[in-house]
Amino acid sequence: MLTTPVRAVRALADELDARLSGLAPQTILRIALEDVCPGRTAVVSSFGADSAVLLHMASRIDRAAPVLFLATGRHFDETLAFRKTLARRLGLLNVIDLEPRREELSREDPDGTLHASDPDACCALRKVRPLHEALAEHAAWVTGRRRDQTAARQGMPVVEADGLRLKFNPLAAWTEDDVDAYVEAHDLPRHPLVPFGYLSIGCAPCTAPSAPGDARSGRWAGLVKTECGIHFSR
Repeated sequence: MLTTPVRAVRALADELDARLSGLAPQTILRIALEDVCPGRTAVVSSFGADSAVLLHMASRIDRAAPVLFLATGRHFDETLAFRKTLARRLGLLNVIDLEPRREELSREDPDGTLHASDPDACCALRKVRPLHEALAEHAAWVTGRRRDQTAARQGMPVVEADGLRLKFNPLAAWTEDDVDAYVEAHDLPRHPLVPFGYLSIGCAPCTAPSAPGDARSGRWAGLVKTECGIHFSR
């Protein structure tokens, strides 16, 4: 039986996951950026509460690595300011803002209220489709997700297949304590809304302060929805 491209990517992802699991996040990230898909790996960042950790690691490996930011048009002003401040402080040379298509916004969300009536459609319009288009030129991408963030992420591998691409999750095994220790050790800034209880930060209309002990409880509060959709396998 011939091996399809999708099966080949899955096999490679399984092989890499077995080999890289247990290694330090910095090592995993270096392998992703320099060895597996050099020049064809993007780091995706929300420039949210804990984003400085992964971006700091990336800046020490390759400051010119592409960093994709989903500029949804609905972010907090504080997030947009933090994106500029952090990129400048870390010396990131290739931060790329991904915006939804204007004609699609005009057609699907002309009054900017789609998030209230159909949050999944809003995420698809402002996040999923722009990222999918941008990743078409990359063979792999890197996320800052951790297993301790949600129940759905508890079984997340360090390396997984995402359609015809590889997806690396270097921080998968880390905890919030690990993140805090890294931030303190490297004197990294936090998102300016963190002191106000925002421990997981997305678009302003769909983000509220987190409940104690559950950082992501403020995302789409009151809804069954827990993910924007960019991490659903294609």
